Amino acid sequence: MLKIFARRPVLVITVASLLLVMSAAVQAQEDRPFIRFGVGPLQPTPAGTQAAFEPFFAYLAEQLDVDYELTATDSWAGISVAMISEQVDIAWMGPWGYVLANDASEVLTDNPITAIATVKYDEQPIYHAIIVGRPEVELPMLDMGTAPSEEAVNEWLETAAQYSISFADLGSTSGYLIPTAFFQTYAIDPEDHFARYSEGSTHAANETAVVNGQVDLATDFDRNRNTMISNGAFTEEESIIYWRSAPLPNDAIAVRAGLDPELVENLQSILLNITPELAQELEIGIAGSDNTQVRYTGFVEATDSSYASIRSAGIFIGEVGARTRDMEPAAEETN
Repeated sequence: MLKIFARRPVLVITVASLLLVMSAAVQAQEDRPFIRFGVGPLQPTPAGTQAAFEPFFAYLAEQLDVDYELTATDSWAGISVAMISEQVDIAWMGPWGYVLANDASEVLTDNPITAIATVKYDEQPIYHAIIVGRPEVELPMLDMGTAPSEEAVNEWLETAAQYSISFADLGSTSGYLIPTAFFQTYAIDPEDHFARYSEGSTHAANETAVVNGQVDLATDFDRNRNTMISNGAFTEEESIIYWRSAPLPNDAIAVRAGLDPELVENLQSILLNITPELAQELEIGIAGSDNTQVRYTGFVEATDSSYASIRSAGIFIGEVGARTRDMEPAAEETN
């Protein structure tokens, strides 16, 4: 009897201790910050994007010691809207989508969304807008990064007019902004210039339309074309590049206004310390078992000024307004 009664308090204390520990763990879980990540359409479908980038965002959450959810949008405009409406705290955004979100959030709240890092692709923080087309299209390759002659550009534009073209959604840098700015530089409205014009497609849909012969030309970006070829969607011979932009700043990691500054600082440090080896381990952007080579290899530091060229293109086509601070550097340079 003594043994029985001697052990009961120990058992009671043990159970009580366990309940206390469990309660503390639950409380700690409840106290953990919750972060809403977002990512634009970097794969043909939102489900594909989610699968390809979940390990990367899970790693960020683990390093930040936060709980999280990840939303993959079906358009570049969609990720901008999600950031502006504060449905997302931290987002992987296209350059034009970032500029639109930064501009709108500043106007609405005077406290703009901010870029803190630019992704590297094959170790370079740049990419290119492209216009692809069917192999039967009779156009020379026009590379704007090589400063082609006025004669070469005019000949390309004249020849291209006979074909149909599909632009991507209005929030796309490479699929809408940059090609629109190119055509407007030569006083051309693409809606009137081509035999048939459409807009609003995803980049994947644009490539598919070219391969299936539904359209002659379509806008895209080199990273998406590379991904779709790697995933076996089509071959290089089925989608020919006929136009390429000068280098563009790559996608931004951006944070909403009001996010904890310490968390933002930690996030930036984590991003800048991702090596190509770690990127490969995290399989950033990998969506299929046959596509195992990571091409998103890390990040470089970024600020809003990193996307000044994108904003300038937006101002040029009349989609965003010029701000005083955007004009000040140019004014200083002329003095």
